[in-house]
Amino acid sequence: MDTVGDALNAIKVSEMKGKPQARIAPASKIIREVLAILQREGYVGEFEFIDDGKSGSFVVNLVGKINQCGVVKPRFSVKAGDWEKHEQRFLPAKGVGLLVVSTPKGIMTHQQAKEQALGGRLLAFVY
Repeated sequence: MDTVGDALNAIKVSEMKGKPQARIAPASKIIREVLAILQREGYVGEFEFIDDGKSGSFVVNLVGKINQCGVVKPRFSVKAGDWEKHEQRFLPAKGVGLLVVSTPKGIMTHQQAKEQALGGRLLAFVY
């Protein structure tokens, strides 16, 4: 079971159908961090955690900017200098989209990891 993959798939399907919101269940800390990155980069609008007494869920307002998103399986390890190779593999063009990465300093975009000269594990891509 891949909760991050299920969350990104729910967002992508809702975007393709033209819905204004997507519901993501179950909720987790990693999904919250990925959604915060997507919101900060302008791919999704506000999101809200709804506590149902179990694991909870997120309701995400969509803005219509996501063309494709998904998880990277297997979660490749990337060294600090190897970001270009993975950008070419998962993103359509240079400067388009972003990779979401888990680093020793937390979850961030690949641009932030490049600036801080960090390596990490690829989690997802969005463009």
